[in-house]
Amino acid sequence: MNTSDLKKLILSGSLDDQFKMLYQDVEASKARYANAIDGFVEVFGNREQVRIFSAPGRTEVGGNHTDHQHGRVLAGSVDLDIIGIVALNDDNMVRIKSEGFPQDDVSLSDLAIDKSEFGHASALIRGMCANFIENGHKVSGFDAYTTSSVMKGSGLSSSAAFEVFVGTAMNYLFNEGKIDPVEIAKMSQKSESLYFGKPCGLLDQSASALGGFTAIDFKDTAKPVVEKVDFDLGAHNHVLCVVNTGGNHANLTQDYADITVECRDVSNFFNEDFLRDVDQDDFFGNIAAVKAKCGDRAVLRAIHFFAEDQRAEDEKLALKGGDFNRFLDLINESGNSSYKYLQNVYSTSAVNEQGLCLGLALTEKFLGKKGACRVHGGGFAGTIQCFIPSDMIDSYKAMIEKVFGEGSCYVLKIRPVGGYEFKF
Repeated sequence: MNTSDLKKLILSGSLDDQFKMLYQDVEASKARYANAIDGFVEVFGNREQVRIFSAPGRTEVGGNHTDHQHGRVLAGSVDLDIIGIVALNDDNMVRIKSEGFPQDDVSLSDLAIDKSEFGHASALIRGMCANFIENGHKVSGFDAYTTSSVMKGSGLSSSAAFEVFVGTAMNYLFNEGKIDPVEIAKMSQKSESLYFGKPCGLLDQSASALGGFTAIDFKDTAKPVVEKVDFDLGAHNHVLCVVNTGGNHANLTQDYADITVECRDVSNFFNEDFLRDVDQDDFFGNIAAVKAKCGDRAVLRAIHFFAEDQRAEDEKLALKGGDFNRFLDLINESGNSSYKYLQNVYSTSAVNEQGLCLGLALTEKFLGKKGACRVHGGGFAGTIQCFIPSDMIDSYKAMIEKVFGEGSCYVLKIRPVGGYEFKF
């Protein structure tokens, strides 16, 4: 379908069922996609065959910093996403123009890692193309115009959404949609770690690629155990939201890296590569020796991991069993552990910037004994996650946005699918 006809199709309401599946506001979404088509035409011209892809940001519901230690997590894909209008080209190039950013051009004849490209979107594109080829999949040239509602530094993982968008597009454009979402997630993680230069676990990419509420066990990262969890927050009179407390993740790579390094120091003490493989009784029975070898903070972070890993499993079971009050208690326990033991609520390189701590303090005061809140995602800056009673959300938004600014509180929908191609 050409660009003009596709825009008319969107605005006519013919795709409304798909918009309702993905988003809370159908009319706003239709306008967004129509504008994206206009953006594509402005950059790449009118094209006869165009397609639409979407990849969601993710919210980490449980398992704060457990994935990189082969632990368990509970995650959900959300209705903030990256969308793209895509068409094939014959130039052996991948060209992606993201709204508000310079165009990235990547030649498929040059897919080697380039350290000078670390931290740039072109590195993620190059990495995804290289990994597709390495895994025996087809890749060819295409042009894309993208726009994102996943705010950078939000803890909703804009980078993973971008990687999964590229992977989803290449899956359906060149491989008949036959590549498993878990494989796309693995290729996305490898691209971010090796090509983008940011070590990461597999949580963000898995949640974005798979969609819905998803429990993931990373004990065997080659074959992670993935389980869908059917749960309706609205039926329990609560809404999920994240609050952007300011700051961004751009200068926090070392803070994230320190967590993995210190966890590895502890696991190596027991001749293991990851904390998931360390016996807890052995760990707690040797605290003094571990402390002397690895330091206090490393010990505390390991204590967080052991409890948080089990907590993610307990959260999954609470949702499956319909015990929502137990689930909320576990969320609060998770937040307490991240604050005291993992210590990822602010960076020691910027101790005057403690927006996460302030957001949590205000939310706890507002909620009293209701709801739950915790640091969200990688931490150190960005967002907190909150489960707010439905009849309190308007008051909560007004209160928290008075401090952090209008639009800082995002009420989210858990969307049922991950990387997605629109059907028309």
